Amino acid sequence: MRRRGDPLGRPRIRFHMSFEPRRKNLRLEGFDYAQEGAYFITLCTHNGTCSLAKVTDNEVRLNEWGKLLESEWLQTAILRPYVTLDAYVVMPNHFHAIIFLHHQERATQRVAPTGKKPATGPKSASVGAIVGQFKAQVTKRINALWGPAIEPIWQRNYYEHIIRDEDDLNRIREYIEYNPVRWLEDEYYVS
Repeated sequence: MRRRGDPLGRPRIRFHMSFEPRRKNLRLEGFDYAQEGAYFITLCTHNGTCSLAKVTDNEVRLNEWGKLLESEWLQTAILRPYVTLDAYVVMPNHFHAIIFLHHQERATQRVAPTGKKPATGPKSASVGAIVGQFKAQVTKRINALWGPAIEPIWQRNYYEHIIRDEDDLNRIREYIEYNPVRWLEDEYYVS
């Protein structure tokens, strides 16, 4: 007996189809990214577009977008007193930085649920919230100065590494410092 709509009589199977591609969760499950500690973050431009700087003679030369990003990054600790900035580098198509989160009063946490919708997004004062706000502010300033970008400025998500000890911290600081010198071998290098 043939099933309706299928010339070979195969059973109709329904698949749950999502129009959003599934993304791999990059975060450590169960870890509180708002807790005190040191974090290494990497943000990439959309499609690896070299829109922030050029590397010439092993030295980074920021363009207007890169300068804007750097100035916005330096505001991060001023706007968020629970954040201390450490080493960072703006590269042509990505940005590396180390941040320290300190204990703080959490008076600005999410409001109590109203029963309508659960709160979404990253936890207040977390690495995710800081990165999200930073990317949004840089995008807003770029769009205000040069008009809305045709394509997104940032790649979705970001990379983060929880810095576990002094050796890890020093290794990452060295990586950041020598990133321009190693640009041609960098995983993000685009010619």
